[in-house]
Amino acid sequence: MKETGVVYLVGAGPGDPGLITEKGLSRLRICDAVVYDSLLSPRLLDEVPDHCRKLHVGKRAGHHSMGQEEINQLLMELAGEGLSVVRLKGGDPFVFGRGGEEIMALSKAGIPYEVVSGVTSAVAALASAGIPVTHRAISRSFHVMTGHTLSEEGTLPPDFHQFARLSGTLIFLMGLGNLSLIVKGLLSQGKPGETPAAVIQNGTLPEERAIRGTLKDIEEKVLAAGIESPAIIVVGEVASLDFSSTLKQPLEGCRIGVTGTDPFTERLRKQIKSLGGASECILSLLIESHRKDGKMKEAYEKLPSCTWIVFTSANGVREFFHGLLEWGYDFRRVGHVKFAAVGRGTADELLRHGFSADYIPKKYQVKDLAAGLKDLISVEDRLLIPRSSGGSKELNEILDEAGATYDDILLYDVVPAGPGTEDRAEVLKHLDYLTFSSASGVEAFFREADEKIKEALAGLKVVCIGEITAKALMEHGRKADIIAGVYSIPGMTEAICADWNEEKMKG
Repeated sequence: MKETGVVYLVGAGPGDPGLITEKGLSRLRICDAVVYDSLLSPRLLDEVPDHCRKLHVGKRAGHHSMGQEEINQLLMELAGEGLSVVRLKGGDPFVFGRGGEEIMALSKAGIPYEVVSGVTSAVAALASAGIPVTHRAISRSFHVMTGHTLSEEGTLPPDFHQFARLSGTLIFLMGLGNLSLIVKGLLSQGKPGETPAAVIQNGTLPEERAIRGTLKDIEEKVLAAGIESPAIIVVGEVASLDFSSTLKQPLEGCRIGVTGTDPFTERLRKQIKSLGGASECILSLLIESHRKDGKMKEAYEKLPSCTWIVFTSANGVREFFHGLLEWGYDFRRVGHVKFAAVGRGTADELLRHGFSADYIPKKYQVKDLAAGLKDLISVEDRLLIPRSSGGSKELNEILDEAGATYDDILLYDVVPAGPGTEDRAEVLKHLDYLTFSSASGVEAFFREADEKIKEALAGLKVVCIGEITAKALMEHGRKADIIAGVYSIPGMTEAICADWNEEKMKG
């Protein structure tokens, strides 16, 4: 008999993926299935194991893709299969998250569960906007009410008058659509029109917007600003305070889409995060290895006659050494060889395998790599170039002009493994920049690009790691807005920082 699984009800926090708890992350990293809502950062889904089933139940005010009873049933069915299930909920499972209903269903079915608390937006979104939920001598309490549980007839709930007369900070979650009714209700219960009020959209996220005013003018200001859901309404004296963070990061508020293989995008996203930016993986590329093919077998056999190995990417370094060991050789096979690396990232990967690069061009591009090698090699040298099928032909052209002897071998290909085109177009609409780290990444992106994606691409700036990548982009009718001065991850982020800060000064 199959053992029953377990369900973890995990609070994802208010939106910023950095505000999920360590315990919540640990549950995500071991789960077999994750059942998640719309009000989350997609970044959290990157934490689940490769085998994990991702099930979107998409609850948003007025647009429920799955009813609560159906969600309860889904959780029970998944646990019944013996799976470890994470029910990932925005904020905290018990702050208007209907976690209690899910627990009641699980308990009735005899399914074990655990609740992992999350940071509620009722506190975090306010703090992010510079509003303290309480403050000495101003507000000694705070009170939270859901803003969309009003009656179908458009009237306030019967206990609203008691809530309205409380002296502390009043917080309405998910209530933007009823802002007018809430304001009128508060005024009718004696709240002065001069009472400070604020509405915070997308709290804790890069696209956060906060509108401040008073009860008598907050509706007008929200309408003029075009504030949309999800948003939180705050009423009370603390809404007049502004304790916004004074520590500003270079990429604060910047949203960047990344493309590339997992090792590359992971390093790039860490760099973006360290600079205060937010990132989304738009296209993940997988390595399709050819290291077990006959051509590579022959290349490993010929290594004693090889004098240089030329690497044009970190992926090539990893694949080459994996293949070396898989074919039954060890590092003694390359003890006599010199290594050339196209850039610092490739050289660093080479060093991780125990070898220092003998040559790195000053400019991290294939053209400069080839030009430098031309001056270093002689007619006695034999070069091995293990790389992807999308490798630049400039390397071949320059080496051919020099009369060099070389074997250019297909070691790997890159293939797309990202979200569907519909999801990609939607995410692109909310970005400021999109990065490409290789020509093969550009090709993979446009291979599946429909009109929606191309339209979304027109609304942001495209960043290329180098001229070859920019050339590949131009072949698809899109000019690169930014080309990194140094063809590396630090070079890309430095270029984005400069442009982002220039745009802020213009604004």
